[in-house]
Amino acid sequence: MQIKIINKSNHTLPNYETIASAGMDLRANILEAITLKPLERTIVKTGLFIELPIGFEAQVRPRSGLAAKKGITVLNAPGTVDADYRGEIGVILVNLSNEDFTIENGERVAQLVIAKHERAEWIDVEELSETSRGEGGFGSTGVK
Repeated sequence: MQIKIINKSNHTLPNYETIASAGMDLRANILEAITLKPLERTIVKTGLFIELPIGFEAQVRPRSGLAAKKGITVLNAPGTVDADYRGEIGVILVNLSNEDFTIENGERVAQLVIAKHERAEWIDVEELSETSRGEGGFGSTGVK
């Protein structure tokens, strides 16, 4: 699939690192480094603007290495870029570690996954069909 993109950063376009990669890395496009203190959050700009076809979204997701090694994650994961949004893609990062974390220009801060989605149409009813699970919610299926 082809997607129109404007790149106002000095960085290369996001790309798939391997033939089987689902996501493309997003890089910080910032004038000066940003230091996130523990539990602090910020929006990191990417310099990227995209035009998705209707029926698709771009999901902004954490990078597993940053999350596991540094405690840095995408706060609203996955963040959604809708097909009608034309603004700059930003990444809401949060520092869940006990140490300061500095974001440098060009650093890979998140990944972007392009996904197809459906639009739902509600049907107002008085009751739903029964299942073996029923109303069993959080933790109802056990942990093992």
